[in-house]
Amino acid sequence: MKAENKKITSFSEHLDAQFGKIGTEPREKYEEEYETFELGVMLQEMRKERGMTQEQLALKCGTTKSYISKIENNTSDIRLSTLMRIIRQGLGGHLKLSLTE
Repeated sequence: MKAENKKITSFSEHLDAQFGKIGTEPREKYEEEYETFELGVMLQEMRKERGMTQEQLALKCGTTKSYISKIENNTSDIRLSTLMRIIRQGLGGHLKLSLTE
């Protein structure tokens, strides 16, 4: 059986088609939402690596289980000061930021 030739696209090309080129409003909105999602996933993974529940993390850094859940599930914005407190006090880590164009 002969394999069909299908056009293979890169992920970047897929994003261009779905949300527009980088710099357009829909693409910028997608990129921002993805970064927020990625932050929640990183926090969740770090918490689980430390064998902590959401409730344990919340108690350790002075917030609520509900708020930790919202951050991990990308349903809440987070202040930088709160993020730093969760990472430092709750998870014993350090926040490293970088800016790109």
